[in-house]
Amino acid sequence: MIEIFRSIRKVYYLVLALIGIPVNLLAIIILSQGKCGLSACITRYLVAMAAADQLVIMTEVILKRISSYYFPGSFLQVTLVCSIVKVLRRASIDNSVWLTVTFSFDRFIAICCQKLKAKYCTNKNAAVVIATTCSLLCLKNIPYYFTYKPKEIINNVPWFCDIKSSFYTNAAWLVFDWFDTILTPLLPFAIIMLLNALTVRHILVANQIRKGLRRKSKGHNRNDAEMESRRKSVILLFAISGSFVLLWLLYVLEFFYYIITKTNGPEDNDSLYIFEQVGYILRSLSCCTNTFIYGVTQTKFREQFKKVMKRPLTLLVEVINNKIHLK
Repeated sequence: MIEIFRSIRKVYYLVLALIGIPVNLLAIIILSQGKCGLSACITRYLVAMAAADQLVIMTEVILKRISSYYFPGSFLQVTLVCSIVKVLRRASIDNSVWLTVTFSFDRFIAICCQKLKAKYCTNKNAAVVIATTCSLLCLKNIPYYFTYKPKEIINNVPWFCDIKSSFYTNAAWLVFDWFDTILTPLLPFAIIMLLNALTVRHILVANQIRKGLRRKSKGHNRNDAEMESRRKSVILLFAISGSFVLLWLLYVLEFFYYIITKTNGPEDNDSLYIFEQVGYILRSLSCCTNTFIYGVTQTKFREQFKKVMKRPLTLLVEVINNKIHLK
């Protein structure tokens, strides 16, 4: 059973990389053109999220999973390289998670706090928030580089990464590890759930007020442009944050399971091992879903996607026609 699961897992990560890299790249290209009918502020957040997801695919899926499954003993397993990859992987995951939080907060302000919207939901402010968030999270993960030691020394070359025993006993490292766990994903999970709950509450109240005002007004305008705009924004917000919550849920439940049972890992329990690995699998999948969400929820994104996909074929036809005319 466990061997079958491992074989499936190897294929899964390979397929995820083959799909995830081009999908996120397409999202970055399409959104960067600014032709999807989204504000510059939203576009900047979505591009940053796609770039962060791309980095997770590269570090978590390719450099960690695929390299260990298909290329064991490669230079990526040298302790120096291995340590750097692990730090980059942690930073990429943190950025992917927290950019989702910053996007959710931006949309919460835009929908629920009209007085702050003009000041906060701007292209310039989005750039500052994204740059600050990514910089701080990268700096936060640097100490992890110093938690690893060589597992083996082969021909005077240190290989593989083993966690130092002091990481489990030193009070400072224990506090830092708890801080890291709370920061990702417990706090983002809680913030996104709270923001979504407050947004839903605000929408329900606002809809009741607007319905009451429309009843009192003489003209009944069924095509409320403001409500339609809000509806699209809310759908995009809930789709992205809902996908994040669902795909990270098993990973979070696994954390609480280990806390409640006071165990450190699956050890020899095959079922628990599969449960843990499925949590990692779903977590990695969350880095590929946003592009599909844009395609489903945004009409103009679909139109731009079709144009981008047709462009290589159009260029090929033009080249062939030119060659025919030259002959």
